[in-house]
This record gives sequence, C-alpha cells and structure tokens, in this order.
Amino acid sequence: MVKRERKHNRNVSYRQERGITLHMIWMIVGILCALYCLALAITGGTGTWFFLIWGILGVAFTLWGIFRGRIWHAMPHWLNITVGTLFLLMLAVFLFTEGCIISGFSKNTDKELDYIVVLGAQLKTTGPSRVLQYRLDTAYEYLTAHPDTKVIVSGGQGSNEPASEAQGMCDYLVKRGIEPDRIILEDKSVNTEQNIRFSKDFLQADTDKVGIVSNNFHVFRAVKLAKAAGYRNVVGIAAPATAFYLPNNMLREFFGVVKDFLMGHF
Repeated sequence: MVKRERKHNRNVSYRQERGITLHMIWMIVGILCALYCLALAITGGTGTWFFLIWGILGVAFTLWGIFRGRIWHAMPHWLNITVGTLFLLMLAVFLFTEGCIISGFSKNTDKELDYIVVLGAQLKTTGPSRVLQYRLDTAYEYLTAHPDTKVIVSGGQGSNEPASEAQGMCDYLVKRGIEPDRIILEDKSVNTEQNIRFSKDFLQADTDKVGIVSNNFHVFRAVKLAKAAGYRNVVGIAAPATAFYLPNNMLREFFGVVKDFLMGHF
C-alpha cells in the first residue's frame, strides 16, 4: 500500500514538473517571438506589415503558456485529442512546406540560358532594397559570365515606391555595366505569380532555357509557379538573403506556398 502511494506521488510530481516545463517553454517561445517582432519594427527593413504576426504569435504563445493547464483540463477528453491531432497535422504541414522551401536554397546553374528573369522586390527612394540588391547582384554575376543571355526584370510600381521595380532594376544593372539592349522591362506585375506569367510574354516558354532569379527562400515557389505557367526548361538561381530577416521571410513564404497551392497556381 505504501509503495503504491509513493509511486502515485512520484507520478503526480512528474506530471506537475512536466506541466511547469511546458508552461515555461511556451512562455519563452512567446517572449522570443515578441522580441523578434520588436526588433523587426525597429529596423524597419521588411517592407510590409507581415512582421506583426510575430507580435500576435508572441501574445498567443505567452497566454497559452500561462493558461494552458486550466484550458486543457477544462476541455473534455475527446476535444483534447481532436485539438492535439489537428495541431500535429498543422505542424507536419508546416515542417514539410518549410523543407520544400529550404530545398531551393542551393539552386543554381552554370548552364547557358536564353533568359534569366529577376523577380521584383521593394524599391526605395535610395535604390533597390537589400533583398532586391541581392537578386540583382546574383543576376549581374550570371550575366557577366554568360554574355549571350538576356535578362527580364519584372515588377510594377507599389504605392510606396518611387518608380516601377523593373525600372529601378534596369537602372541598377546598367550602372554596373550591363548593356541596356540585354535588359527587358516587365513593369505591370504586382506579385510573384504575375511576375512569372507576364514575363512569359517576352520569351518562348516552350523552347527557351530560362533561369528564375530570386532570394533563396523564394526560389522553390518561383520555380513551381514557372512550371505551372508553362515554362518547359526552367531552373532556379538562388540569391542570398539577410540572416536576420530569414525567419520572417521563411514564415511569410510558408503562407505564400499554401496560398498558391490552394488557388491552383501550382
């Protein structure tokens, strides 16, 4: 009898310690998310309001860490199982999608291409943003190594941009020494799907060999969209990305992949 009671007490103590540990983990994750949101807001380099999701996640995780035990024990057992199963399924989808995104990080090519398409990103009054500059520098390296390849710079003008992204990219490449007659401007698109689709008008998608230039976290989705749009010979060319912004970009790209999948763009 005494042994059973001791064993029961040990089990209770273990469950309590495990509960406290889970509380702390959720709260630490929440605090880290909130701090990352604050850091992104201070640096102001994201170009969109998406970074606020880190603040939302921070609040949600922290509150869950505080109230998890009460909420979990107040729910019926069948609902606990349902919620737990849905959470694991969502986590599996998230990890699988992020794995697909990471697979595009190492994409590159030394093959002679007919065209490369540089996807647009934020253009500031001072010139291309850091994200866009990485793409343009990667394109410049390829173009100097392959003088017969032409480049399509793709991107329209956003409400917070001084000119079209295509024009800004063209100016940047010309300043670096790329001949203007090698540059084709596509200045109407406002998202990645349109970048790919509108650029198709300037080449022969069935026969031309095409490289899609974008930052590493964006290459997987860009190449998928290109193949779905009818590009028969297409490869990705991965430009680097700023490490500090990579978590934000990876999370945003997850939603981009899911959105394009659900909309049938793939």
